[in-house]
Amino acid sequence: MDAATIRRRLAGAGRLAACAAAAGGAALAYGSLIERNLFGLREETLPILPPGRRPLRLLHLSDIHLVPGQTLKQNWLRSLAGIRPDLVVNTGDNLSHRQAVPPLLEALAPLLQFPGVFVPGSNDYYAPAAKNPLSYFAGPSKLPADHADRELPWRQMHEAFGNSGWINLATRHQSVVVDGLRLDFTGVDDPHLQRDRYSGFPRGSAPSNRAAHPRVAVAPAPYQRVLDYFTEGGAELILAGHTHGGQVCIPGYGALLSNCDLPTWRARGLTYWEHAGRSVPLNVSAGVGTSRMAPVRFACRPEAVLLSLVPRAS
Repeated sequence: MDAATIRRRLAGAGRLAACAAAAGGAALAYGSLIERNLFGLREETLPILPPGRRPLRLLHLSDIHLVPGQTLKQNWLRSLAGIRPDLVVNTGDNLSHRQAVPPLLEALAPLLQFPGVFVPGSNDYYAPAAKNPLSYFAGPSKLPADHADRELPWRQMHEAFGNSGWINLATRHQSVVVDGLRLDFTGVDDPHLQRDRYSGFPRGSAPSNRAAHPRVAVAPAPYQRVLDYFTEGGAELILAGHTHGGQVCIPGYGALLSNCDLPTWRARGLTYWEHAGRSVPLNVSAGVGTSRMAPVRFACRPEAVLLSLVPRAS
């Protein structure tokens, strides 16, 4: 091969590398400046109510990861009150900054007027730490050694939610009456922090146990052990977040990571979890925000989920 040919091939390889770098830079710019603010509402319908009941509208919020100054996100969250849900379920990771509680409560104020339940996620307890994104391929993320210094004002957030009537389901069960129908909830503290402990579903009185009480299980993160004991315990619907839907996905393929032991194809959307001879609807939200250490989304738009619970066929 003569020198001229070598120079031409090197020049061609250089142009290809430059084009690839430009495409990568454009994708990063799109994901960080545009897609992470393309908030949307995914809608699903589930036949889990007793025959003859009117439908209930359940709004599933997750992974807001609010940072002060995120005006677009705050405005969109406020607009969700226009849906007028019958119940709000918040599956955690609301915070991403020590000063985020006041703007979070301002953004959620219209939704706090509706009945609600919540569970805390790891980024409600601790602020995120900078890390190599490739480290996620080695397994679920872990708390940094200095996590105690990163504690967030989660108690203030919990108190405000509680004062508005939202029920904390971390390691507890609770019945909630919505439009005259009793819904039985169970929830766990964050499995990502190994804090999950299952308390079962409410039992209630003997007469009420003969009625049909839809059972809803709520977790911050959809680890398989949690999904298994919810399913075995009689859940009829499981709600979780944490995965961000993969956050950076490959178009036509989907998520590369779930940041837990959930298969990546389940990292976003409505699927059915099978265990102990039962099959239960599992809704995993892709979430509203991102970690402030990685403020980008690609092929994975932020979302809230509106679940229309309708009667089962009689």
